[in-house]
Amino acid sequence: MTPVLIGILGYILAQLAIGIIVSRRIATESDYLVAGRSLGPVITTFTVFATWFGAETCIGAAGAVYDRGLAGGSADPFGYAICVILTGVLFAIPLWKLKLTTIADLFRLRYDESVERLAVLLIVPTSLFWAAAQIRAFGQVMSAASGFEIQATITFAAAVVIAYTMFGGLLADAWTDLVQGIALILGLVALTWVILSREGFDPFMGLDPALLNPLGAERRPLLEVAEEWAIPVVGSMVAAELVARILAARSGAIARNATVVAGASYLMIGLMPVGLGLAGAVLLPGLAEPEQILPLLAQEYLPTALFVLFAGGLVSAILSTVDSALLMAGGLVSHNVIVQMRPDLGERAKVRVARAAVAGFGALAYVMALRADRVYELVEEASAFGSSGIVTVVVFGLFTRIGGRGSALSALVTGVSTWIVGAYLAGWPYPYLTSLTAAIAAYLTVTALGSSCSRVLEPLET
Repeated sequence: MTPVLIGILGYILAQLAIGIIVSRRIATESDYLVAGRSLGPVITTFTVFATWFGAETCIGAAGAVYDRGLAGGSADPFGYAICVILTGVLFAIPLWKLKLTTIADLFRLRYDESVERLAVLLIVPTSLFWAAAQIRAFGQVMSAASGFEIQATITFAAAVVIAYTMFGGLLADAWTDLVQGIALILGLVALTWVILSREGFDPFMGLDPALLNPLGAERRPLLEVAEEWAIPVVGSMVAAELVARILAARSGAIARNATVVAGASYLMIGLMPVGLGLAGAVLLPGLAEPEQILPLLAQEYLPTALFVLFAGGLVSAILSTVDSALLMAGGLVSHNVIVQMRPDLGERAKVRVARAAVAGFGALAYVMALRADRVYELVEEASAFGSSGIVTVVVFGLFTRIGGRGSALSALVTGVSTWIVGAYLAGWPYPYLTSLTAAIAAYLTVTALGSSCSRVLEPLET
């Protein structure tokens, strides 16, 4: 066993240990799903950053930039950074004031239980796509470090991630995110610094200028560019994982400010994987697995101690992100479906149900990770699936008194069905924009027909 692999395993064991230790403080469902609404500004900032800054940036986006140039990074880090900042500015305080446990609670409070459960059916696959992306990326890192087959390392990654998530909940995730975020930033800085010191800017000078065009080498229709940017910016604006961090903050102001700072940090730190992906196309051309470019660059250029720091930080970031995704999938089903059907459950029983749901969804995410070709495609699927209807209903429900149950149901069904038809069956050129337009139109049409009654949202008492 190599020193690098030993170091990575040490990071993994440390994460598991922290999860087990912090799990002793989990007494209620609120502790498990939203950290008891106790997070301060520093922890909230780092948990938003670390949750969002994971496999899709360091593995998926770097590999996409390696393949396509800057056009491959339109979604990540640029689109997702804008998404996080806008969420902080527009949604953080209104959502926090409602004292929700999950984003699906909003659908029950503003509409009714049928809308809540349909929303859960649409949001859970999104979290599973995210989790599968992280598990696959974890496997990529382990494969690059150990030389084992990717299927074997993905299997190991899934086992670790499921165990880590079941024990710790959001409280453990938030505490470890501080260490994870710092380790990842230091690792990226070390790799960038060493490559620039040894190679200078020569790798960038040898690039085809077309690769430096963020819109791509060829001129494309405006709607095609808008489609590419709308998926990350709009599609993830009220993602369950991000909303959970907002709900876990100690105050609305902390939730807003921390989310905005995390989004800005995401963009600045995210430029390093983008630059490394570009340089890697010159330094290590012709890779069979482009998504291994960052681990392979680190293996090539960093001394053992720094490579352990880099790989450990990357593994930590992936653990943080997949923890959040599985936690949200399990939490949505346990809190918004099972607990609603069994209101007599005690707090300990609710936590047990949530942990069982996390384990089940972890197994599903593992299967998805094995079947996917790339991390990046999983991330795009996560942002697009069902999100057009979700965003539409959240915006109308949170900021207006327009529409009610019928409006919400029609928007959710129309949004996801239009996207499925456009993306998979009919092959429409702009399936996400079409589904977003259809969802808005369906909501307003049913409202105009007067077939639904609205509820007024009021902030819940603490």
